[in-house]
Amino acid sequence: MDLRLLSRQFGSFGLIGAVALFVDTALLYGAVLLLGMDGYSGRALSWLGAATFTWYLNRRFTFGSAPGVPMALQWLRFLAANSVGGLINYGVYAALVATSPTVREWLVLGVAAGSLSGLVANFFLSRRFVFSRSKPDRFSPDS
Repeated sequence: MDLRLLSRQFGSFGLIGAVALFVDTALLYGAVLLLGMDGYSGRALSWLGAATFTWYLNRRFTFGSAPGVPMALQWLRFLAANSVGGLINYGVYAALVATSPTVREWLVLGVAAGSLSGLVANFFLSRRFVFSRSKPDRFSPDS
């Protein structure tokens, strides 16, 4: 395992995740303030938007696209793999919203805590199951 590559990828993944925190938060506040959604359903919507944002940037800058894998399939794999980290993320967010008046007032604090809690799981699952180049794609017409 090339530790320099792993370190560069994790740094890129983390940086993209930090930018996605702003996307996630903007979408959450838009869902709550403009669409009248509650903080829980708005968070589910904002997570989907932020996950799509991170998939695209990680495909473009962190890992590259896996050869022979259609974009739509890779996006679905990314959502599936990152749903593990997403559940951790959402669980931390929901627990903090439910128990902390400060987080209920400042939802961005819950978004940040949730995002950090799912980061490591999302990185390794994405690297292994979404952007891996080590094996042929079993869904690809070429394999």
